[in-house]
This record gives sequence, structure tokens and C-alpha cells, in this order.
Amino acid sequence: MKLYSWNVNGIRAVLNKGDFQKFITEHDPDVLCLQETKASRDQVELDLPQYDEHFFSAAKKGYSGTAIFSKVKPIRYIDGFPSEIIEQYGVTGDTYGDPNAEGRIIAAEFPEFWVVTCYTPNSKGDLSRLKLRYEHWDRACLAYLKQLEAGTLDKDSPCQPKPVVYCGDMNVAHEPIDLANPKANVGKHGYTDEERERFQDYLTAGFVDTFRAAHPDTPEKYTWWTHWANARARNVGWRIDYWLASHGIAQRVKNPQIHPEVMGSDHCPTSIEL
Repeated sequence: MKLYSWNVNGIRAVLNKGDFQKFITEHDPDVLCLQETKASRDQVELDLPQYDEHFFSAAKKGYSGTAIFSKVKPIRYIDGFPSEIIEQYGVTGDTYGDPNAEGRIIAAEFPEFWVVTCYTPNSKGDLSRLKLRYEHWDRACLAYLKQLEAGTLDKDSPCQPKPVVYCGDMNVAHEPIDLANPKANVGKHGYTDEERERFQDYLTAGFVDTFRAAHPDTPEKYTWWTHWANARARNVGWRIDYWLASHGIAQRVKNPQIHPEVMGSDHCPTSIEL
């Protein structure tokens, strides 16, 4: 099973360029997780009969949003965090609005595992959303993944414990190897101590960064490039898109890849095989 994740930075724009159709033809993913779709399903002209589709769009038009396409119909989809997670970790509105209304996270249950895709809130250039990330969102997300693993999501009807593969734009470069200019970006959004600490929390909790586990010392592997200064052509980028895997399923993950040749967005797809 080939699983792909891609922040498309607006699915309608990628479709209009023809890049999305080309990607589907050439890579033929079994499961495709999208972030930053910036559209609801009724705004997208797309005919992919081979896939079961699920969109979770933001309340605000043209903003954020996630989607999952799967050749195997999942048992169920869950949109957003459960209410008890929201309450426990205080994931409530900030100056930008309610992060729970931004279509940021979908869980899809399959017979042997969960696939979770997330578009993690950006801390913003002035770090005005760093507090949301550090104190609330990232803590809540990890707790949610651990709930799915343990089968304790539904207190009234517990589900079977299952491992999780978690993907998406996590808006953080974890280590210096994960961005082209680490020294110049220390303390800037996407490379603050706080964001890096919260990413480390996933690894400490038993999740495996699948690409880095397979390529521990390989530099210059990035998933996002700014539009400025011809950065993509010069490969001056950041690795901020990931596939993490529960320890219990990580050994089944093969061939983690980054696909910088796929155009259409300021991010490129990442993939694993199960």
C-alpha cells in the first residue's frame, strides 16, 4: 500500500495547473492525504472514481482544510479533535479564530491501523500563534494519537487498539539537518525551541520519523521552499512535512521518500509504503 501526503497550497490551483492530475497518473497512491486544500468538495472539479473521498474544510472560505482519498474505503473518518481533548488541552480560539473550525485534522480508520493527516497551525512570522502551538495544539494532537493507539477514543464503545501512521505539514523543522540555513533561522517560526520540543515529544512517546529513521544522515532533503530568491531551484528549503509511525507499525514502513520533482505547490509530496 502506497501512502502519500501533500500540502497542495490550494487544490483548485494545482488542478488548474494540471499538476494534480499528472501526479495521480504517475504515482497512483493508494491513500492520499492532502493539507491546505483551501476548498470544500463542491468547489472542486475532480473525478477520481477509484477513490473514496473525504474533505474536512475550514469554516472560513479559501483557507486551510484537509482531505483524504483512499482506494480502500476506511471503516470511518473522524474530523477534528474529540471534545474532551479540546477541553483538556484548551484548544480554543485565538486572535486568528477557532483552530477547531479550520479543518485541520482527519483520522481514517482501517482494519489494521489509523491514518491521521494534519495541517498544523503555523506559528506566524511574529510568533503570534506560537503559544497556541506550544501550550495547546501540539499537546492535544499527541494525546489524540495516543488515544487512537490505545483504543480509548470512545469511552462508551471502546475500539480496538491500533497503530497510527500520522502525516502532514507539521510546520516545524526538527533538527539542523532539516533546513538549509539553520543558524540564520534559530528562533524564527518553524524553527523555535518550542516547536522543536513539541516535535520531539512525538518521538519520545514512541513515534518514528520514518524518513529520518531510514536516512539518518542524508542532508538537503526538503519538502517546502519559499517563493523568494529562486529557493526551490537552489534547493534552499525546509523539511516540515512528515510521516510518523507508531512504534508497533514502524517496522512495516518501507521506502520513505520525498518527491521534490512533483510541482504545483510550494510543498512537495512525501510517501511511505506499508
